[in-house]
Amino acid sequence: MSEAARPWVAVFGLGGTIAMTQAPDGGVAPALSAPELLAAVPGLGSVEAELRTVDFRQRPGASLSFDDVFQLAAAIGDALDGGCSGVVVTQGTDTIEEVAYALDLLLPTEAPIVVTGAMRNPTMAGADGPANILAAIRVAVSPSARGLGCLVVLNDQIHAARWVQKTHSASPAAFASPGHGPLGDVAEGRVRIPVAIRHRSPALEPDPARRVRVAVATVVLGDDGSLVEALGEQADGLVVAGFGVGHVPAGVAPVLGGLAERIPVVLASRTGAGPVHEHTYGFPGSERDLLARGLIGAGYLDPLKARILLCLLLGSGADHTRIREAFAVAGGLAAASAGR
Repeated sequence: MSEAARPWVAVFGLGGTIAMTQAPDGGVAPALSAPELLAAVPGLGSVEAELRTVDFRQRPGASLSFDDVFQLAAAIGDALDGGCSGVVVTQGTDTIEEVAYALDLLLPTEAPIVVTGAMRNPTMAGADGPANILAAIRVAVSPSARGLGCLVVLNDQIHAARWVQKTHSASPAAFASPGHGPLGDVAEGRVRIPVAIRHRSPALEPDPARRVRVAVATVVLGDDGSLVEALGEQADGLVVAGFGVGHVPAGVAPVLGGLAERIPVVLASRTGAGPVHEHTYGFPGSERDLLARGLIGAGYLDPLKARILLCLLLGSGADHTRIREAFAVAGGLAAASAGR
């Protein structure tokens, strides 16, 4: 393949465990640049693409913000406009599932956008960063990854951003897509994606200058709703992580109904897998009761993903009808229109 015809992949480094080295206090902290990360990856010479690195941030995943995500999305858009054929983002695993889903909503492109990281930092035996970077780059150059939205690649598994969750605090196999499974994998240098995504996520264009506060309230045994109410009074939107298929104690239901008269209140499940139901249970505090009080069902979206979607919808100036429609599509409870 001639140099002129060779595709190129943009690699954005954001910091995180994958880029950490020993700090003076004995712990580890982000320090390695994107070129240094690539220099530690064996086998990159077999990838049929030019790699162009961007040192975008140098932060732990827990310190990334919506401003960082908006600026990253803009920088990725510029790279794609400049002829980039695919993108890899390296970052801390603490917020991969949220950042990746935000990029999925912000970048309606056919080009693969792949987010990866590491569970073991480079000072540890068995550091997984180099293998994850190589797999992510292979996915970013693969034609089979086009049109799938943002993807998360770790431990040689390929996940859809909308479903992936961090399910373990330390294991290299920490990431899974409960209830859905990975879309594919990388084995022997080959990218295999046998599972297709039927509908893309809604495309959103929020105003980065518009500050939106969306809280997540997890309902717990014996909850009387007072803390949920106090939280909701300080928020522009609220995601309720309810029991099971979307239940709360009976006394909490009127509190949530009152909040739903003022702000969007989205009902998700705290279980981590499976959808919020719509019409099975009929007792006070059931999903039927809550939806009748004006709450919006999150469908299959977990509470963290529901918060990202609601934040970006509110930042886009979406009204209640648009928010409800977007959750019906993104949560998998309604057929999406053709395209995105």
